[in-house]
Parts: sequence; structure tokens; C-alpha cells
Amino acid sequence: MSDIDGRALAKAIRAEVSEAAAKLRGEGLAPTLAVLVPTDDEGTAWYVRSIKKAAEKEGVDCRIVQLEAPGRDEIVAALQELSADPAVHGIICQTPLPEGVTLGEVGWYISPYKDIDGANPESLGRLAQGRRTFAPATSAAVLELLKHEDLVLEGARAVVVGRSTVVGKPAALLLLNESATVTVCHSRTKDLAAVCREADVLVAAVGRAGMIGADFVRPGATVIDVGTNPTADGGLVGDVDYAAVAPVAGRITPVPGGVGPVTTALLLRHTVQAAELSRSHG
Repeated sequence: MSDIDGRALAKAIRAEVSEAAAKLRGEGLAPTLAVLVPTDDEGTAWYVRSIKKAAEKEGVDCRIVQLEAPGRDEIVAALQELSADPAVHGIICQTPLPEGVTLGEVGWYISPYKDIDGANPESLGRLAQGRRTFAPATSAAVLELLKHEDLVLEGARAVVVGRSTVVGKPAALLLLNESATVTVCHSRTKDLAAVCREADVLVAAVGRAGMIGADFVRPGATVIDVGTNPTADGGLVGDVDYAAVAPVAGRITPVPGGVGPVTTALLLRHTVQAAELSRSHG
């Protein structure tokens, strides 16, 4: 068994971002990320601060737009304004959203050109068609980690546990686009462990701490743990029971230090790519 080092990969991506951002700035274009924050949740505030710090370290401007107790109309108006602003290249609508408001609903109002975290349903549709788009950064991180390990995905059996539009479905589409044979599992899947044991690549994105045990994993399989479940002592654990699975898996991402750092790095890469594209579409 070996750990897949997400921090090392994130460092390499961020170095690439820094170089690209410096080039754009030299050409008079400052890549800019806008983060809409419609909540006063402290966990969200910490995450947003970490994005801002990471962005500015690599030469990407980061604009935080905080909304106080907004309704749907205020969120939509803010996203429309940012989408129309030529100085903004990438937009994230942070969650959680107010009760009764969904990301799929308000995501329509993020320009597809600036939708660097795949919140606009159009982005998911383009991904399903295999067309150029920005996939949600967490699902893109899954593929980035697998490619970094030089795994042959063509013809591989991949199982994704979780069917959210933020991680599970787009991760499955990305794997399909690499010609993997993909099974998507969920809470209604019969004999989940048996299905998971068929996988060469197992992606856990279900949001339940330690749900994936050793009996879910074929010996030597690659396991990507997307879970970030807070613990009572302020730490994080994944959806995979790491201590039980690590001796069985061929390769596994730890939590923390696996998918998370790569996700943040890809948000910055997507912003720089969106800035580059802005010159061609106005």
C-alpha cells in the first residue's frame, strides 16, 4: 500500500498557476476569482479565507462577496452582477445556501465561461457530452490524482459511491470520458460491498465517516476518498476506514492531505484558464 500525496500534486499545480498568472499580469490581465458567500457559517468562513490566501499567494486576485441573510433573489442578483463584470474571471457560489435555495437553481446565473466549480447545470451537460467545460473542482481532483499516479483508466473498472451533482455524477462522467467502465452506487444499491469489490478504482463520495471498510476493497485496488467528515476533536476523517482499508488497497488517498489540497489548487487553475479564455470571448 502507498499513500497518494495530494499535497505534493497540489504544490505542482499551484506552481503552474503562479507561472501562468504572472504571464497574464505581464500582459495586463489580472486573473480574478470572486467567491460569493451567502452564509455566516464559521466553517465556510475558514474555507473561504484559505482559498483567498492560496489564490493571492499564486498571483490570483480573490474578491470575497459576503451577503447577510440573503434570499434567492439577492443571490441571483449578485451572481448576475459578477457574471457581467469583465474584471471577474472565475465565480464560486459557496455553500451552505439558505433554506429552500439550491445550488442547481442559482447556478444557472453563473456565466458558463466563469463557472470554475461546475455549478451551472449547463456545465454538467457539457461534461456529459464530453465537451470543454469546467468540472466541479472536487471531481476534477479525483481524475487529476489518478492521472498523477499514471493509472491506465481505459478499460478499467471504476466504482463511484455517491451520486451528487457536485462530486459523484461529474466524477463518473470524467471517468467515462477516459474510457473507464463506470458503476455509480448509492443508498439503494444492493450488496454495495460486493459491487465495490469489483473496482480497480474505487471513489468514495458518500459523506458518511468510515463507511467504506476493508470488505469493500479488492486487494490492490486504488481508493480515492473524497469524504471530509468533521470529528469531535476538530479533525477530519474520510468516508473510508483508512486503518482497515490501507493494508488492502494498492494506493489510497489520506484525509486530510489527499483530494482537498488538489481541489483548491484546481479552483485556481480553472480561474487562470478562464482568464485566458476571456480574451477570446470578450
